[in-house]
Amino acid sequence: MRSFCVCLIVMSLLGNIVAAEEKAAPKDEKITFDQHILPIFREKCGSCHNANDKKGDLVLDNYGLAMQGGASGEVVRTDGDASQSQLYLVVAHLAEPKMPPQQPKLPDEQLALIRKWIEGGSLENSGSKAKPKKNMAVSKVTVSNQRPAGPPPMPESLPLEPLVLSSRGNGTTALAANPWSPLIAVSGHKQVILYDTRTREVAGVLPFPEGVAHVLKFSRNGQWLLAGGGRGAHSGKVVLWDVKTGKRVAEVGSEYDVVLAADISPDHTQVALGGPKKIVRVYDTSTGELLYEKNKHTDWITALEFSPDGVLLATSDRSNGLIVWEAFTGREFYVLTGHTAAVTDVSWAPDSNVLASCSEDTTIRLWEMQNGGQIKNWGAHGGGVTAVEFTRDNRIASTGRDNTAKLWDINGGAIRGFPGLGDIGMEVTFDSENDFMVAGDLTGTIHIWNAKDGAVIGQLNTNPPPLAKQIEVATQALAAIEPTANQAAGNLAALSKVIADRKMAADAATKVVAEATAVVEAMTKSKAEADADVVAKTQALQTAEANMTAAQAALSKAAGEREATNKAVADLRLKTKAFADAVTAAEAEATQALAAFEAKPDDANVKAANLAANKKLADAFAALSDVTKQSATAVVEVPTKSEALASTTATLNAAKAAREKGATDKAASEKAVVDIAAKLKAWTDVAAVAKANADKAAAEANVTPEQQKQLADAELAAKASMDKVVALKGQIERLNAAKGRSFQTANVTSN
Repeated sequence: MRSFCVCLIVMSLLGNIVAAEEKAAPKDEKITFDQHILPIFREKCGSCHNANDKKGDLVLDNYGLAMQGGASGEVVRTDGDASQSQLYLVVAHLAEPKMPPQQPKLPDEQLALIRKWIEGGSLENSGSKAKPKKNMAVSKVTVSNQRPAGPPPMPESLPLEPLVLSSRGNGTTALAANPWSPLIAVSGHKQVILYDTRTREVAGVLPFPEGVAHVLKFSRNGQWLLAGGGRGAHSGKVVLWDVKTGKRVAEVGSEYDVVLAADISPDHTQVALGGPKKIVRVYDTSTGELLYEKNKHTDWITALEFSPDGVLLATSDRSNGLIVWEAFTGREFYVLTGHTAAVTDVSWAPDSNVLASCSEDTTIRLWEMQNGGQIKNWGAHGGGVTAVEFTRDNRIASTGRDNTAKLWDINGGAIRGFPGLGDIGMEVTFDSENDFMVAGDLTGTIHIWNAKDGAVIGQLNTNPPPLAKQIEVATQALAAIEPTANQAAGNLAALSKVIADRKMAADAATKVVAEATAVVEAMTKSKAEADADVVAKTQALQTAEANMTAAQAALSKAAGEREATNKAVADLRLKTKAFADAVTAAEAEATQALAAFEAKPDDANVKAANLAANKKLADAFAALSDVTKQSATAVVEVPTKSEALASTTATLNAAKAAREKGATDKAASEKAVVDIAAKLKAWTDVAAVAKANADKAAAEANVTPEQQKQLADAELAAKASMDKVVALKGQIERLNAAKGRSFQTANVTSN
């Protein structure tokens, strides 16, 4: 967690800050209103806040009235928390309105007395007793290694203005990463700085007027941030903040020396702390009550940590002591021996079965909790290991006196080294949400690397500039990067346009080919249809010609038949006349024969002649009747044959017309075939030319590997520049929005 020789150097550098407070009053002296505070109030505040003037309805030269407060409510806390006392905040110029108005803040000696008076319970006189403090906002939570439900805890509208501005930064005395958020906590002068590791921007500032934080720990669910620290040989305390709101939810301990090691149990019910007094103390978080203390260590407590399941508590000291306790009972569990120098840090594996420890003896050691045996040790950093931390996935992060940070596997195998620290590595932590390695050195610079490849992500600062300076720097950076971004965007646009234009030309040429090909295909189909039509028209003409030939033959036949019928009718008429004449002659002969028979009825010859004459007449009548019938039949057939002749004539005329039409249609089809063939050839030539043009355009539009690289490089440059522009604009917007937020907003009155 830290190198304590280095810590001594840092603490000595901070000595000038606390020297005045050490002179103000002996550390064990009871500070009271009547003896110590009233003279200050009368000198500095009495002209405005006395019983006669009561500016803001606040009276400060009378204890009872001072404790009542003014128009804005209570100004003095009696629970020992000066950082949440409105009176202390305004006279220390930590909140508005700064008092006394338009004057420098009170001398450090007087501020130290006022602070110590409030921390002692705001006592009236030597006979007064401080009221016990309770942290009512604390409640027990379920112990779990799983990701908590809901969004990751991130600061919401915390002040971004640094509380203390120093000409030089402090060494990295404490560093922690939220287990479920891209959030890093960094110790500073009387403040804790929260950084968003994604943007490396200040996400919030938490006042720590108790002094300097020497230990920072996020709770296992990421909801709270713990800070332990204070002033060397003067005072120490542990404070808990809500990460989202920045409000103090609890504070425990009232040490007479700085807190160097502290942790909160996974269920939020206990806080353990230790420091130069060599005593491990465990407090009830909700009441601040001391549960138990352990004084087995023989030297400064250098590090301590609850196991992730909350069952065990590991503590270490500056004389190679390493002890594991039962967290809830305080009973000794294991004494782990093996280190030969100060044990500087401890960290538990996520399953709580393995404990990692590191030491100034240069080693990291792993201990199993079944029997308390050492299962692995290796030389990690030349000169000494100052900090070690298990990651969420059982890797191990470390840093040390060799000015490097390193990442190991669970077996001690080196995964990657991260050089580049400006001085001794003081603190190490791991951002599991982004897989970032984070280490801080003695110069106060926090380095961030990508754990996958060791690439440098950026740096953070324990002494960030004031808000106005941050805005100025971001604005200057924006002004510097915007031309580059615009140029990169212009280069990308120009290169993209060249490629796009070539592609557009290739697409247009391809479209022409497609259109010409479609026309050729359509005309090829049309020619095939025209060829088929010529065949059909030829067949139709042939059929019409055959029909006309048949009609002509039928006409000749019909004409012959009508001629024959007319001739037969004429012949029958002649026969009819002849047979009629024969009947007339037979009738005359029969009449004569009858007369002869009548004259000579008994004459056989006459009788025979008469019979013969009658028979001749009958035969003549029969012949006449027969020919009459034939004549009638023949006469009837005459119209039929005429009609047949007329019909055949019509058929012949239709056949002739069909033949003429067939000839015309065939000629037209043959002409269409010729026309289509000519057009098809023309479009085939067009398609060939278009295909050649398209091939050429496609070749020109083809992006070569060199062009691909140019485009990729231009895209990366444009994106990187634009990302910076967007990030800087967002940062400036956030910083401007934070101008109106004060420390008082985030830290006053949590209980």
